[in-house]
Amino acid sequence: MNNKIKIVAILGALAVGIGAFGAHGLKPFLDANQTETFKTATLYHFVHIMPMLLLALWTKESKVTKLSFYLFLAGILCFSGSLYMLSTKHLYGGDVWNFVGPITPIGGVLFIAGWLNLLRWSEKIK
Repeated sequence: MNNKIKIVAILGALAVGIGAFGAHGLKPFLDANQTETFKTATLYHFVHIMPMLLLALWTKESKVTKLSFYLFLAGILCFSGSLYMLSTKHLYGGDVWNFVGPITPIGGVLFIAGWLNLLRWSEKIK
């Protein structure tokens, strides 16, 4: 199995596990806003695994497809990771973790860059 598929498989398993933990294990500890933030993190985590899987399976890898794959990976880590941390920070240290707040929009920009990079790739496969 290639390394990219391994990364996608791990991210997929984590998305399911983290999502289930958030929905069931954390339910008594999160307020409505924190729950919504956690759900947003899980949604974006899941959504960006699909193009990563397709890119991992694409047999004609190029610099463009490789870049999009890693932009989506970095976006998941920054966007979803920071939202997971921010929505649960009161459980493990409170305001000490506020520094991750500015990382969330960076993750969003990485997602956008991944999608726009795919647009660039679409021009090359005509």
